[in-house]
Amino acid sequence: MTEMSILAGRLQQRVGEGQYDRIFIRDLILDCHIGVYAEEQGITQKVGFSIEAAVAPDVASRHDQIAEVPSYDNLIEAVHATLAEGHINLVETMAEQIARHILDDKRIVWVRIRIDKLERGPGAVGVEIVRPRGSEPQRVF
Repeated sequence: MTEMSILAGRLQQRVGEGQYDRIFIRDLILDCHIGVYAEEQGITQKVGFSIEAAVAPDVASRHDQIAEVPSYDNLIEAVHATLAEGHINLVETMAEQIARHILDDKRIVWVRIRIDKLERGPGAVGVEIVRPRGSEPQRVF
C-alpha cells in the first residue's frame, strides 16, 4: 500500500466517526424569566432557542414508533422543564440546565444549544454551548 492510500483510509475513518443522525429545533421563541440586571427581574423577555442533538449510532426506529427514538419534542420538553424551575440569571446557566435535561436521555451523544436574548441589544445576544455525553470531548462538525 502506498502512503497516499494509507492517509486516505485514515481520513475516511476519521470523517465517518463523527457522523450521527441529528434531531433539532430552530427558533423556538418563548417568554422567559431571565436576567441578572435589576431591570430584568420580575418581567419576561423573548428568548430564542435552537437546539441540535446527535443520536447514538445504534438508535433507530425499527417499527416506526416514536418511543424508539429521541424526538424534537424531547428537546422542547427540556426547555420547558428548565423554564419551570423559575427565574434564571444567566443564559449560560440556562443552556447548561437544558443540556443536562437532554443528556439524561442515554440515546443522545452530544447536544448543541444556542440561546438568543431577543430584547437586550440591537439584534440578538446570547450564548451557544456544545456538551458531549461523558468526559471525552467529541468532534461535532
